[in-house]
Amino acid sequence: MASAGRVPEDSRSPYKGSMRRMVRDGYGHYLYQNTFFRYEGEWKDGKKHGHGKLLFKDGSYYEGEFVNGEIIGKGQRYWASSGNTYSGQFVLGELQGQGIMRYKDGGKYEGEFSHGVREGYGSLIDKNGQVYQGSFHENKKHGVGQMIFNNGDKYEGDWILDQRQGHGVLHSADGSTYEGQWRNGVFNGQGLMIHCSGTIYDGLWINGYPATQASKIVILGPKVIKVVQGSPITMRVQLQTDEGEIVENESGRVLKVWAGVRYVQLPAFSNFAFFKVTGDAEVKPIQTPFGFECINYPLTGRPETEASKFECPDDAPSCPKEDLEPESLLKSLLYRTRADSDDLDEEPHLTSSPGNQIFSSPHYQQVDHGCAEFRNVSLAPPPPEYHPIMFLGSLPNKKEDHRCSEKMVKSKKKLPQRRNKSPTYQKEHCVNHPPSPSDTFMAYPGEYVIMVQEITTPPFLGKTLPTAFAHLKVLPRKKQPHSRDSSRSPTPPFE
Repeated sequence: MASAGRVPEDSRSPYKGSMRRMVRDGYGHYLYQNTFFRYEGEWKDGKKHGHGKLLFKDGSYYEGEFVNGEIIGKGQRYWASSGNTYSGQFVLGELQGQGIMRYKDGGKYEGEFSHGVREGYGSLIDKNGQVYQGSFHENKKHGVGQMIFNNGDKYEGDWILDQRQGHGVLHSADGSTYEGQWRNGVFNGQGLMIHCSGTIYDGLWINGYPATQASKIVILGPKVIKVVQGSPITMRVQLQTDEGEIVENESGRVLKVWAGVRYVQLPAFSNFAFFKVTGDAEVKPIQTPFGFECINYPLTGRPETEASKFECPDDAPSCPKEDLEPESLLKSLLYRTRADSDDLDEEPHLTSSPGNQIFSSPHYQQVDHGCAEFRNVSLAPPPPEYHPIMFLGSLPNKKEDHRCSEKMVKSKKKLPQRRNKSPTYQKEHCVNHPPSPSDTFMAYPGEYVIMVQEITTPPFLGKTLPTAFAHLKVLPRKKQPHSRDSSRSPTPPFE
């Protein structure tokens, strides 16, 4: 029987180490004939067995367990070409079972491997710090899993070959949530989005966008809305697509209604009052689609029970139902003006809970299934800094203007002189006469613009709808005859 021994150091054999029965056995070094591989470690019966290290000429290596000459068991593998390092289980030299792969770019995978690739359940941190936990197939995210993106978004649901596909839920970092169908990594199919602004879309999605996407705000009604002076109006609004389809699948956008008065017109073409703005008020003309500019004008919300009873012309769709004396009307308007004084400058405080917005002013409304309604909104009296320059009734022709002027000359009546006062004359209903005292408690007759503006914050899907405009004509209220006491003296003339 041959005794165990050690190969002499000066031997030309590629093996240097312990031997038993003339075969490599124990610890030793072996240089393969092609010189690309070199092994140092334990041997048994001439085969690598136990713990050892197999080194490659390019700098790669494996260090770990060997069984009967094969890489089987736990070990560590380093690839010089990629810079990646794996530690875990091996079968016949391949990554198989549980292991940890550390990538040169900073990524890391911990989980199951099969035949050298990620397969089964695992956790992957990519080079950007994004974390995925779930199923893998052929090195790709496949099956059910969740991913936390580096922007804070979190997705839970189905994956197919690294793409979000199937059913899933996305919790965005801004507080928005989408639950529904996915394809190719984006919303596709039926889904529900609750946006952080409070906007909700529940319906069909195509390539990440709603199938029926709102593109405009439409104010329903005639092209020119006519209303009697002092009357409230109700504005009905729809969100529509480019094709005019109502976006019934959408709710929650926040809309604001506000007004403007026609700005700077030549007297010869005017049939309404316009104002000279004084003080520190800043005039910012707004271009309208009606061929003229307007300046901001305040609105006043009015409860249904508060209105003044006037005679309405046939073409005026809105008319108040009750009769208020000018003094009580003024008080109610001033009260509401104070309550709504911030409407033009400050936006309401909005919560992120969809459908639960509470607005203290009727000038702010949320869209419900593509529709909104602003009820009982009226024009406020002119602000203190708005001073009327002229007041015109219907513009007469030259003959009517001449007759009117002639009538005024003939009807002049001297009244009892007051000390230090110039003679006064009775007022005739002609062009350029001043407004009556009761008219100053409400908006003057004339041309105004009603605007409905989206103020959803932040904008739904990054887009704010363009402002909608409506042309509003305020008609003078008709004077009612005195029925209680016809013997009462007439109203004192203007001084």
